[in-house]
Amino acid sequence: MTPGSRRAGRKNDPQAMRDKVIDAAFYAFVSDGYHATSMQDLREKSGVSGGALAHHFPAKRDVGLSVLRERVSRAVEETWMKPVQSAPSARVGVLAVFAAIIAALEDKGSVTGCPLNNLARDMALMDPDFGTEVDRIFKRWCAALSRKIRSDGMPAGKADPEDAAMFIVSAYSGAMAMARAAQDPEPLKSCMVQVERYMDCLGIR
Repeated sequence: MTPGSRRAGRKNDPQAMRDKVIDAAFYAFVSDGYHATSMQDLREKSGVSGGALAHHFPAKRDVGLSVLRERVSRAVEETWMKPVQSAPSARVGVLAVFAAIIAALEDKGSVTGCPLNNLARDMALMDPDFGTEVDRIFKRWCAALSRKIRSDGMPAGKADPEDAAMFIVSAYSGAMAMARAAQDPEPLKSCMVQVERYMDCLGIR
């Protein structure tokens, strides 16, 4: 094989390399925190060269924005939004999501926490663009849940679907933060019971 043929056989996949960095950063930021993770850490965890990392992400801030837009947003969509939207009703969907998350945490034996919660606390106040992205994800989450509640025909006079959705998201987020601190899913179990009662009181089917 000639040097020219070796060069021709090499495959350069910039998108795959970029994805490796974002994936590594997502897990590092959620587990260790944005501030505690350096660019050197990201280079080592992703297995890319320093030059490749700098080419795709000149600064850690660029990595942070990409993680929020491309991984955290997707995680919320896959974990919460799609299951609730595809469920027979908002009530069934919300309780199914709680149950699935609790079961996963019990199987894992530890609580890493909600990616959005973790990064909201760690990143939102340090940069206006981070705060904007975090707020956008929370709003999309609440909007998806409120649409489902509204489409199910919640009885009038109980509460606005938007308010009900915000309460459920807030309750879950707070319980997840407590579960992470205790390394125990028990706060989520208690929250699930109370959210079920709340939905029953409002007539959310």
